[in-house]
Amino acid sequence: MRRRAKVAVVGAGAAGLVAARELLREGHASVSVFEKSGRVGGTWAYDPRADADPLGRHDPDSPGGAVHGSLYASLRTNLPRELMGFSGFPMAGGRVFAGDPRTFPGHREVLAFLDAFAEESGVLTHVRLRTEVLRVRPLGNEQGERWVVAWRGEDGEVAEEVFDAVVVCNGHCTVPLVPKIRGIDKWRGKQMHSHNYRVPEPFRESNVVVVGLGASGIDIAREISYVAKEVHIAARYSEDRLGKIERYQNVWLHAEIDCIQDDGRVKFAEGSAVAADTILYCTGYRYHFPFLDLDGLTVDDNRVGPLYRHVFPPKYAPNLSFVGLPSKTVIFPSFELESKWVAAVLSGRVTLPSEEVMMAAVREDYRRMEEAARPKRHTHALWPEWVEYVNWLADQVGEPHLDARLCDMYERALKCIWSLDDRYRDRWEEEEKVHNGGDSAVSSVLGINLPEHRIA
Repeated sequence: MRRRAKVAVVGAGAAGLVAARELLREGHASVSVFEKSGRVGGTWAYDPRADADPLGRHDPDSPGGAVHGSLYASLRTNLPRELMGFSGFPMAGGRVFAGDPRTFPGHREVLAFLDAFAEESGVLTHVRLRTEVLRVRPLGNEQGERWVVAWRGEDGEVAEEVFDAVVVCNGHCTVPLVPKIRGIDKWRGKQMHSHNYRVPEPFRESNVVVVGLGASGIDIAREISYVAKEVHIAARYSEDRLGKIERYQNVWLHAEIDCIQDDGRVKFAEGSAVAADTILYCTGYRYHFPFLDLDGLTVDDNRVGPLYRHVFPPKYAPNLSFVGLPSKTVIFPSFELESKWVAAVLSGRVTLPSEEVMMAAVREDYRRMEEAARPKRHTHALWPEWVEYVNWLADQVGEPHLDARLCDMYERALKCIWSLDDRYRDRWEEEEKVHNGGDSAVSSVLGINLPEHRIA
């Protein structure tokens, strides 16, 4: 007999929606998805507003919350549509959801895709909108065999409900991660986190230092370069590419910021210094679970742990789980496979190892990271081992491994992002044809070779 659990899902973004679908498919008929905002879509729901504090240093637990979304107006996906769908509900294949058929569509197309997915999968009827989860705690015992969820509805009233299991899918692109810069107290210019970036106009005729060379840092630096006087990108792992970027008239790449000098200039680790009007941090986000207060589960330097394979805390498994923590992977397929695993474990179709075995596996993962000198904050960044993780999940639930062509497509997309060539999205289909007809076309066209540490 399979177990039919009563399950609470926290968050109705992409992870929460596919988690709910897989729970329902597995036979867990009582599934409730709690969503604080007034619609589904999570981080893909564009919000033109920004936090009052440009750095987003608000109290994220304050009543009413702060601005959740971190999308900028022009954002397009940095992965092609073929890597953005769910099984049985692809984003590619000819169907257009919001009038944007491009291979790398804008955020409105992704949101419309998620709306359609929620509706057509039957998940939408299980979503409780404008319902904020305030606290999740185990009922009556420390092992979490049942869970109490306290939530506040639109009317302001607080209620509690008991569930057999809770799946946490609240995302991790809301609470900014701002690095500490030596001498920042000497800075008299503006500071801002990309969480609050929407359009380039405020940077017109400015000298801007962009901190970070991830996907958002590259996109935003490119966009503001069309209106700014100068853009200086500060990034780790940039030693072999320092100096003027040929593709742009006014963009330079530097090593990371060393300090703010006494004269207020921004000094970089390679020794150069510039006068700037704004420091714009494209430095990512903190994992944040304000509703969880559990012994033995922490967020330390952006490591959520201990977690077995990024999903189950051994002490509270299987009735507490997380879907959507890993980055540097094919995000939507990863969400789906994690969800299938959670649903199957809760039904009893798949069995987890003992708590002791799971803890030993976690300790081994941490040991290997330390041995490889990987920072703790990269615990949930899967590249370059992302394929192994996705295929391991597939093995747990009897699904086929990720198609080799899709793996290749993802790796080439990463190389395109790192190339700093903003035209790759619109040249993709042409280069895809060349690639499929011969050698590694995109790499040869862009003339790049991506070492492991560039993305990790």
